[in-house]
Amino acid sequence: MRVKIDAVSNSTSFPKEVDVVVIGGGIIGTATAYELAKQGVSVALLEKGVIGGEQSSRNWGWVRQQNRDLYELPMAMNSLQRWGELGEEIGLDLGFRRSGILYCTTKESDLEKWEAWGKKAQAQGFTSQMLSAQKASELSGSRGDWKGGVWSPTDGRAEPSKAAPALAIGAQRLGTNIQQQCAVRGLEISAGRVAGVWTERGLVKANKVICCGGAWSARFCQRHGIELPAANILGTAFKTTSAPEVIKGCLSMPNLAMRRRLDGSYTVAVPGLGRMDLAPQNLRYVTKFLPMYRSKVAKKLKFRINSSFFNGPEAAGHWAFDQISPFEKIRVLDPAADAQILRLALAEIERAFPALKGIAVDHAWGGWIDTTPDLVPVIDESEKIPGFIIASGFSGHGFGIGPGAARLITQQVMNEKTYTDMSAYRLNRFTDGSVIRQPQMM
Repeated sequence: MRVKIDAVSNSTSFPKEVDVVVIGGGIIGTATAYELAKQGVSVALLEKGVIGGEQSSRNWGWVRQQNRDLYELPMAMNSLQRWGELGEEIGLDLGFRRSGILYCTTKESDLEKWEAWGKKAQAQGFTSQMLSAQKASELSGSRGDWKGGVWSPTDGRAEPSKAAPALAIGAQRLGTNIQQQCAVRGLEISAGRVAGVWTERGLVKANKVICCGGAWSARFCQRHGIELPAANILGTAFKTTSAPEVIKGCLSMPNLAMRRRLDGSYTVAVPGLGRMDLAPQNLRYVTKFLPMYRSKVAKKLKFRINSSFFNGPEAAGHWAFDQISPFEKIRVLDPAADAQILRLALAEIERAFPALKGIAVDHAWGGWIDTTPDLVPVIDESEKIPGFIIASGFSGHGFGIGPGAARLITQQVMNEKTYTDMSAYRLNRFTDGSVIRQPQMM
């Protein structure tokens, strides 16, 4: 693979029956398995490839509350609390450091938007600091014709190569059965509700099944007649060679996003640039995505048709549970980086930070980001198949808000009162006649 991830060992025996099956070993799945296991729930965590192998190890590593969609902010705030606790609970370093996140801008309109957002966020208990042009320049240490910025000192960063594996190991220590290279082909249904899952190794019985399949979730749901509007967007990021420390935490500017890593390098990306491969699934939901396509979110996307139209997470097709499924044909989505984005980012780094002249790419990667029409995730139990809970469509935000999402999912499974209103995350908001919102903050 193009990314390096801490290894997780499989459990020694294959599970026959558990309380809950979690499909997918990314940050949402591993955090959910951990939270459930803490509650004494017997869990099987089933991953078609390796723990953290797809987007959960390919994201920027930002753990932020600042500039979240206000519907996501309670989850982000809860997540920051959990990020601060998990390392000590598990006894492993997830790479979390509360080192702050800084946004700088050359546009007055950004400042107005951030200030208006900040007033609403403050009503929910989150406070950040608006910065003058001088302060933004000082805090960023970068060259730029800045109009100002916004600084959130309580936000942080973590290491994607470590986080999901550490959570999986923590869950395993509490009794979770982990099986990698074990695709779930479909649901076992009895009397109209979930009774388990069919895997490539056989049946695992369970009363609840949680789908945390990321880019693959919509295709899995479609196999059971459940409509999950999603489109996968390909992003590019890279790790630099070791370089001087010009920022301690995370920095976003119009053409560059950077995070300082524990090893003295940076994770770098260009905000907004990406690619969408046209395929049956995203074409199926094109009308639901029109608000997003018309927003500034999609203006930097490239569109193309390639072999993924016929084979991949957004392809069409049906399969039987005793036959090889699409999830076994592609164990790990491991796309190449976009070379143009690498060139743009390196040039911007040297322009903004003279001290980083000569910095280079250590290694680069692509990652498929499962995206909903309003960029807000779905966390909901299926009306069609009771006992089947969907936790997907995190739209590139899942790493940071994963622990908070896991607590919500756990509260749902345990029939407890959730710490925030769940209506914004319901699946039927895309089918009940509600107006699909244009994406808000990213």
